[in-house]
Amino acid sequence: MNFQEFIPKSLLCLRKDYSWAIFKKDLFAGITVGVIALPLAMAFAIASGVEPARGLFTAIIAGFLISALGGSRVQIGGPTGAFVVIVYDIVQRTGYEGLCIATLIGAVLLVLFGFFRLGSFIKYVPHSLVIGFTSGIALLIFTSQIKEFFGFPMTSLPSSFGGKWIAYFSHLPSFDLATLLLSTSSFAIILALRRFTPAIPWGITTIAFASLITYFFHLPVQTIASRFGEIPSALPTPTLPSFSLLFSGHLKELLLDGVAIALLGGIESLLSAVIGDGMIGGKHRSNCELIAQGVANFGSVLFGGIPATGAIARTATNIKTGAQTPLAGMIHSLTLFFFLLCLTPLVNQIPLFSLSVVLMMIAWNMSEAHHFIRLLKAPYGDRLVLLTSFFLTLFVDITAAIAVGMVVASFIFMQRMSKVSQTIPLNPLFPSKGVAVYDIQGPFFFGTASRLKDLSHPEMTLCILRFRSVPMIDASGVHSLQEFYKACQKKGIRIYLTEIQEGTKKDLHALGFLSHIQKDHLFATLEEALLNWMK
Repeated sequence: MNFQEFIPKSLLCLRKDYSWAIFKKDLFAGITVGVIALPLAMAFAIASGVEPARGLFTAIIAGFLISALGGSRVQIGGPTGAFVVIVYDIVQRTGYEGLCIATLIGAVLLVLFGFFRLGSFIKYVPHSLVIGFTSGIALLIFTSQIKEFFGFPMTSLPSSFGGKWIAYFSHLPSFDLATLLLSTSSFAIILALRRFTPAIPWGITTIAFASLITYFFHLPVQTIASRFGEIPSALPTPTLPSFSLLFSGHLKELLLDGVAIALLGGIESLLSAVIGDGMIGGKHRSNCELIAQGVANFGSVLFGGIPATGAIARTATNIKTGAQTPLAGMIHSLTLFFFLLCLTPLVNQIPLFSLSVVLMMIAWNMSEAHHFIRLLKAPYGDRLVLLTSFFLTLFVDITAAIAVGMVVASFIFMQRMSKVSQTIPLNPLFPSKGVAVYDIQGPFFFGTASRLKDLSHPEMTLCILRFRSVPMIDASGVHSLQEFYKACQKKGIRIYLTEIQEGTKKDLHALGFLSHIQKDHLFATLEEALLNWMK
């Protein structure tokens, strides 16, 4: 087995031609991304139903491990919006302990995905499916932040998408005017910064403005400290969770949660790595990246964190600010560690409405609204996959969205392939000679194999099947070919096969078909087959 593909990019980048000039670029990029990641890590944790400190622990530990062990030069890892919905659901059902167990299961699966080289299969996830569940997640995140945006005095929210909106409308008269005005002002600041000064990080700037206004004017709005207590100024002692839930009737659901975390984490991280490759003209190592994601999620749980994956927006920022190697990602984690050690008194005063506004803007960016609208004009199959994954994400869960979306996409793909595959008669049936020639075009798989049943005619004495345009054949195709061959033998019809490609010939041999047909019925060209018949 070749283990070269599992060598982290950090080792490759740092052991050759690393210079002071490159380090300065990595340092600036890492500090910049660390500053941007500070509010995002806490906001994603709060939206996921856990304490904001857990988001910081995740960004520090998992972010460092993803950069140090991963297969991408520029990947930034940490808590992301993609996990918000599934983490919130797990926490509500099984508590933080259940989330830890599910994350550990997901971590093991990610390592196995990488070890068995399944990273390349992620590219087969349809674009319409990714846009569908990503847009659904974005809408769920946006919906979850309405409470903080309006300052509704609600102790808890319904878990369902529709239930949240019903609860909001029922509490509409009880909104807090001060919170709503501050939220609206913060939103306006974000829009202005993005429009006129895009170089300034709008997230941290808006949160700093909101914190200063709240502090100096003693405004009665909830802060991180007032809601969750003060954030500790150090990392917790690494500990494994109790596994008692596995033996109390939650084994099946935690296994399913772990699978969902692994699938979502794998898709999101490799999608982020591909986008990073496109921006720098590089090539990531997908299987190495999956193993790093697994190790990082294990480390995150040890230090009281939540699931982590590649963060597309932070990876793009890392690249735009000049990152050259994975060291920039490690510096981003160390920057967050510095904030945790030295600046927690300031972090504790961040008002919650400002985090909700930032999350709403992130949700809008995640929604890929322009791609979603464009895909609504795509062929019927793409629209069906898009809307299926979107609505299942909203009204069921992300696991169902990915699973059902892949099944629907697979059936649509098979339908399209069956239309591409054709069996074309090259000449009319000659009653005097009883010869029919058919050119089979396209993959010969279970979606097209049944067409052989309609080829034989009463006058036929010879049927020639040309396989020159058949790149592959599956077991169903071979079975159909065997049944057709037996039926023709009973009728006294001879079967010739011509121009079989090497790959298809190997499949026919492996599945036992060539042992049933006479060797002198296989020909390299159609002309040879016709000459043999006329002898």
